[in-house]
Order: sequence, then structure tokens, then C-alpha cells
Amino acid sequence: MKRRGVLAAASATASVGTVAGCLGLDDGDPGRIDLTVRNDGDEPIDADVVVRGDDGTTYAEETDQIEPGVARSVEATVGATGRHEVVVTGDDWEGRLAWDAAVCGLFDGTVTVDAGNVSVAGECVDPR
Repeated sequence: MKRRGVLAAASATASVGTVAGCLGLDDGDPGRIDLTVRNDGDEPIDADVVVRGDDGTTYAEETDQIEPGVARSVEATVGATGRHEVVVTGDDWEGRLAWDAAVCGLFDGTVTVDAGNVSVAGECVDPR
């Protein structure tokens, strides 16, 4: 009789742990972004990159001049949960991407600038 109670309790604990992991409630491994900023224009650009969490934490902040036809990569480790945003700005342009680290362990993003036109693309390459 006691054995059944112990097994039932162990089974319930395992089930709760599994459900918490599926829902992204585990505060385990930190998240990460791999970002590429690409200059497809004819002139050099100055790009400011800021990666922040929804709690205001700044995870990365970089400024770089990117020559025409060149791309720069930025990698940042972020918190394990919560919404995170990367903002890439120049003199007269801006590109933004956001993801939830609780459901995406690795987010891959690209910001492409061409003569003031900005395109952004992103995908979760490691869902949790």
C-alpha cells in the first residue's frame, strides 16, 4: 500500500516537471541570439546594436562601422525566460527583432540595410 503511494507521488512529480519544461517554465539554460547585420548598400554605415530583456537588462551593446558588401555578427547570451529584443539603428534607419527565450533557446536574426531600406528576418533554430 505504501509502495503505491510513493509511486503515485513520484509519478505526479515527474509529470509536473515534464509539463513545466514543455511550457518553458524551467529557469535552466540561458538563451542566445546569433545576429547578422549586413550592409547591402554602396556606402559604409554605422550600426548600433543593443540586446535587452523585458526587465531592462542590457545583454549586449555594440557600435560598428560596416563597409558596403560586408556583414558583421553579434552573439549574445540572454536570460533563460522572458521576452528579449535586439534593436539595430543607424543615422536614419532602425531594425528590431524580438523572441521569447522560454520557448526559444537560440534565436537567429538578420538585419539588412540597403540605401536606407531595412529588412529584418528571424527564426527560432532551437525551440525549447
